[in-house]
Amino acid sequence: MAEDKRDILGNSVETLRDPLKGDRAPPNYRGNVSLASVPILPEKYWQVEEVCASRAIRIAKEQITLDMGKCILCGRCGEAAPDIFKIGSKYAPPAKTRGDLVESSGSEADKSYEAVGKELKEKIGKILGRSLAVREVDAGSCNGCEVEITALNNPVYDIERFGIHFVASPRHADVLLVTGPASRNMEVALKRTYEATPDPKIVVAVGACGCSGGIFGDTCATTGGIDKVVPVDVYIPGCPPRPEALLHGLLMAVDRIGKAA
Repeated sequence: MAEDKRDILGNSVETLRDPLKGDRAPPNYRGNVSLASVPILPEKYWQVEEVCASRAIRIAKEQITLDMGKCILCGRCGEAAPDIFKIGSKYAPPAKTRGDLVESSGSEADKSYEAVGKELKEKIGKILGRSLAVREVDAGSCNGCEVEITALNNPVYDIERFGIHFVASPRHADVLLVTGPASRNMEVALKRTYEATPDPKIVVAVGACGCSGGIFGDTCATTGGIDKVVPVDVYIPGCPPRPEALLHGLLMAVDRIGKAA
């Protein structure tokens, strides 16, 4: 019995090591969309924006614009124009401004989960001198983002080892992690949560819905994105974003806290 227990505990699954081993997503996982450089846009692709379910693609004067803040990773663009739209398995990197999501770069998405986590832990200790308190707010999401946020606390990602804790009250929080397109029914609740969070407070918009309204857009039932209700400091694209992307976004959030403090 004791021997079996030792074997279980010694199978290298514990969170002391990087359990992902660099393979952070299956090859068929849709994590980001990038634009290939084409000197002349083929005529057959001029109407490719019509296949985009969330209107993330715009073509004007034969120039293509891709907004990852709206992209829900449906994959239709890659099927319609595989020469131009390249769908990768790495997550789309977060951004500090809404405009930065219009171009997909993938600059820091190559960093491993452990590398980003250790960097985040060092900055938390340097800037805050304690742990980072996060309050998650569901402002009308489909719960897809909540599944990924919950995964941050599982034994694989174990975000608490980096000094990050989820709290029950915004009065104890440093960061608000907000999901959903901000439905009209949640608009007042989100504003009150923001007002209850002590300064310097940072708001992180999670997922395509949080960044722009996503597939819900801007309708009579939704506001069209978190920044229409409260100021947003970091945008994390994806539908939903993977835990690695969420950790990367929190790293940006700590940088903003350091500048605001």
